[in-house]
Amino acid sequence: MSNGAGRHRPPLLLVLVAGVVVAALLLPLAYLLIRVAGHPARALEILGERGTWRLVWNTAVLVVGVVVAAVLVGVPLAWLVTRTDLPGRRVWAVAGALPLVIPSYVAALCLLGFFGERGLLADLLGIERFPDVTGYWGALAALTLATYPYVFLLAQASLRDLDPSLEEAARGLGIAGWRSFARVTAPAIRPAVGLGALLVALYTLSDFGVVSLMRYDALTRAIYLQYRSLFDRTPAATLALLLVALTAVALVLEARTRRHGRLHRSGPGAARPAPPVPLGRWTAPALAFCTLVTGLFIVLPAAVLVTWLARGVANDRQLEAPWAALVGSVGASGLAALAAILAALPVAVLATRYPSRRTRVLERLAYAGNALPGLVIALSLVFFAARYASPVYQTLALLVFAYVVRFFPQAISGVESSMLRINPRVEEAARGLGRGPLSTLALVTVPLARSGVLAGAALVFLSAMKELPATLLLRPIGFDTLATEIWKLTQVGAYSRASVPALVLIAVSAPFLWLISRDRRLASGTGG
Repeated sequence: MSNGAGRHRPPLLLVLVAGVVVAALLLPLAYLLIRVAGHPARALEILGERGTWRLVWNTAVLVVGVVVAAVLVGVPLAWLVTRTDLPGRRVWAVAGALPLVIPSYVAALCLLGFFGERGLLADLLGIERFPDVTGYWGALAALTLATYPYVFLLAQASLRDLDPSLEEAARGLGIAGWRSFARVTAPAIRPAVGLGALLVALYTLSDFGVVSLMRYDALTRAIYLQYRSLFDRTPAATLALLLVALTAVALVLEARTRRHGRLHRSGPGAARPAPPVPLGRWTAPALAFCTLVTGLFIVLPAAVLVTWLARGVANDRQLEAPWAALVGSVGASGLAALAAILAALPVAVLATRYPSRRTRVLERLAYAGNALPGLVIALSLVFFAARYASPVYQTLALLVFAYVVRFFPQAISGVESSMLRINPRVEEAARGLGRGPLSTLALVTVPLARSGVLAGAALVFLSAMKELPATLLLRPIGFDTLATEIWKLTQVGAYSRASVPALVLIAVSAPFLWLISRDRRLASGTGG
């Protein structure tokens, strides 16, 4: 009984650390509130404009479209590579995650470079003018390319950890095939899919590169233009707060996916992999689906980049290897991944092991910063550092902190998705053997949740490698990353030279994804 009571009274140190983490993550939001509170009349004027609500509608429609598309691509792909006898499923698993290494603005550039009016497809077909691919559908395609791996990776981890006895019991009751998936598997992985969909929604809300290149009027593009063109920052701050409101809606919808079902084992027994489902006559359609996804989301962007590189070589242009930018990207992204996971652990433990209204609110507040565009986070931190923390102004520490604020939900989603599948009785047993709460966390909980910890760290690392606006404004003088190098070259139309850092970014990140995807030990961390 003492153990059960302890679960409702979290250790004071854990509460204090989680509170400090969330308070730090809310610094950019505090800046926005200060800006808007200082000019209430101007803020109300902006909220009363019809154009403002048109931007909100455009943004909401784009978010819904990207989330639906990402789920429709990510969940079937995860099931095929995890639970079936699909030929070459290890290769397809790595290929399905590879789009994470492609920055969304590079994906947009590649789509425009292939499908655009004077793109590669027009050259191949001998057509002078090709239908315009910008606007909503172009933005949806580019953002789906950049975000569906969030759903794919979390659904894949959940399917690996799912107790096969659940499906075996369903088959024993005469429930098989698609009915078994719909009534047993889908409800069990729903929390992980919901978390992945939430990450997709947050990414779409905060991305401005794609909507700018595709000329789609969304809130992020309007905020960027406001910051660039006006000295008054109140309009942009007001629009950014609307992004926070949309994020709150996304968080509420995602929370509803967690209300039912238990994802951990209720009885003893070791974790074991589920026997693969034979595809039979569906093997060819499954391979066609994987080939289509890989072709559109991997081969096409890579082909555009390689073509640009080949044209540069053919025209004798000087193409240099971006070694300094590579070191900067890997170093800053690695530090961000480590810091984000360390910061996510206390918040995730509070939310999953000491559930209450207060801990749930604390966890939900931790997501608020991700709704802000990287540009807004960067300017907020510049404002704060210049006035209150000048020693960290224009330092690597401030840039890493911006990455943590920006991508914290990816870290906590990975950690929570694994912790939700760990039977709390395992931790209670450790406490019964004399382990303290912090010792249990370090020696029992974290090792069992390592699949989610690794997935969360991978997502943060890869996202930080691609982050552009925050890096542009917060990087120390003389500090370059692959993302800033790509953007700088594309802004002057040097696509052949930009293809070099873009391909380097893919080449460096792909092996990292391979190591995460092929680690079969990910499925062994959720005993019961």
